Amino acid sequence: MISKIITTIIALTSTISFFFISSPTKSYYHKLYLSPSLSDNVSISHHLYTLTRRPHLAGSEANAEAASYVLSTLSVNNIKSHLAEYAVLLTYPESRSLTLIRPSPEPPTTFSLKQEVYEGDPYVDVADQVEPSFHAYAKAGTVKGPVAYVNYGRVEDFTTLEEMGINVSGAIVLARYGEVFRGDIIENAYDAGAIGVLIYSDRKDYGGAGGDTKWFPDDKWLPPSGVQVGTVFNGAGDPSTPGWPSNIEGCERLSEDEVEKGGHVPLIPSLPISGADGEEIIKSIGGVVANDSWQGDKDAPVYRLGPGPGIIDLTYKAKQVISTIQNVIGIIEGAEEPDRYVILGNHRDAWTFGAVDPNSGTAALLEVAERLEKLRKQGWKPRRSIIFCSWDAEEYGLVSITFAQNMHFMRNSENLPKYYTVFQVGSTEWVEENREMLSSKVVAYLNVDIAVSGAGFQADATPQLDQLIIEATKQVQDPDNSSQTVYDSWVQTTNYPEIGRLGDGRSDYAAFVQHIGVPATDISFGNGYPVYHSMYDDFVWMRNFGDPMFRRHAAAASIWGLVALQLADEEILPFNYELYVYEIQKGAEELDTELSDKSISLIPLFKSIDRMKKATLQINNEIKVAVSTDNLL
Repeated sequence: MISKIITTIIALTSTISFFFISSPTKSYYHKLYLSPSLSDNVSISHHLYTLTRRPHLAGSEANAEAASYVLSTLSVNNIKSHLAEYAVLLTYPESRSLTLIRPSPEPPTTFSLKQEVYEGDPYVDVADQVEPSFHAYAKAGTVKGPVAYVNYGRVEDFTTLEEMGINVSGAIVLARYGEVFRGDIIENAYDAGAIGVLIYSDRKDYGGAGGDTKWFPDDKWLPPSGVQVGTVFNGAGDPSTPGWPSNIEGCERLSEDEVEKGGHVPLIPSLPISGADGEEIIKSIGGVVANDSWQGDKDAPVYRLGPGPGIIDLTYKAKQVISTIQNVIGIIEGAEEPDRYVILGNHRDAWTFGAVDPNSGTAALLEVAERLEKLRKQGWKPRRSIIFCSWDAEEYGLVSITFAQNMHFMRNSENLPKYYTVFQVGSTEWVEENREMLSSKVVAYLNVDIAVSGAGFQADATPQLDQLIIEATKQVQDPDNSSQTVYDSWVQTTNYPEIGRLGDGRSDYAAFVQHIGVPATDISFGNGYPVYHSMYDDFVWMRNFGDPMFRRHAAAASIWGLVALQLADEEILPFNYELYVYEIQKGAEELDTELSDKSISLIPLFKSIDRMKKATLQINNEIKVAVSTDNLL
């Protein structure tokens, strides 16, 4: 009898517990995700150090090792992971030579084209593993001709020269990085009749080539021998398989001649060179003195336009290789909507060591994965699936105008640059292979290319995700001021946080936004860094100048992961299309003004925008009613 009474009491207690001791809410887990007890700056630092011990260019053994490290780290955190491999066309330098021939009796100068190690450089034993500086997909060949200075190599720069009666046809032009994509510099030079292009990092913009300025490792600035490498390809994904995936088992490919005639690779040779070499060439150029805005730093030589009398002899030989690249894909399956995906992505390959670009983002990605595993141990399960992507060969498809805004930096830049569309190789191949599935199942793609290059939060997004980013920053402590949030710091100089748009192809979100129309974000801390794409983008630079305590990495992971949690867990997706309608309306009005004298009517467009506005208001009202009555679908 007593045993029956005890059994009954236990049963009643269990029933009462069921009704009154409910499982933690999603908001509880979201707050727990931000808890300092889950964040691990030491682990972030370890990830970054491990990933950047060797240069790891796409297609290299070192980058395959980095892929294995990411795969292992995800797997250790119980995230089902695998490699998605593709065979893509990549180019590497085979040989280069650059000689400056001055008027007699001065002897010619043959440049070493070498980025120098520094005293105490911890990477001295692996420095020879850095590929010689080059432009990926550059035209191979030998050219010789007088050198002309063309400022930043923009269309307007060549127009200025033409108006001054300076003809660069048959010349090799010297341009400085900073205002337009390097591939466009070459295209503009080709259109003007030039036969070759040299592009250098002027110390006026990147610092460190002379005067009283210190440079890395004593300061953050680019050393005199530093060279910014990068791609000059302006197409989509693998140049040999435009529009279809480069399957590892084999697939149809364009020939080398077809790739060249496709209009996405340069038709004249080019080479990136150091600031020190660029100044030496500047000294050899005579003719008209360039105007003030074209001049260099205060103690630089006088910049003249030429052409000549200095003559450049340039040879570049390249090898084209079908290389295996590896995307690492990991998934935490959703408990209720497993076939709906929130994707977090970062590319892993680097031109050199890649401590800032891209592996600050890789370290943050692994930090997010580790925190989510800690949440799962506390009982959390996502409503929708969360996918982690570590992309390969992004750099080979990257269009970037180097520093001037957002992720990139110029010391004295005042003009916002223009960006151009291109699609990164690894992510593009994956999207091409899985286009139908992804276009119907992806909720959002959350990208981090560079997680940290310095202080100050930056964000770009498609408009329906703006508010989600803003709300996330209100919950994350500012890594540089513990008395306020990231949001507080963000709006100190503006009344409202400024979020850029993703209309270009700067990073891996391009294929998601422009191929399959997926909402996307891209976040980072810092407004760029001078050693971009050079041999000096290493762990030492990050530890000394980018993020000494790795608090900015932790904050980036907090914002990134919190946005992912909201998208993965909320029953109704937290999209806000009111701002989207506003921006479309604004763009249409600007277009209407431009077309006012061309008898082109945009009335059908404005009618469509009005219908979208009404639909947005209706959906928002229905959501409010559903939430207030707890009557969610």
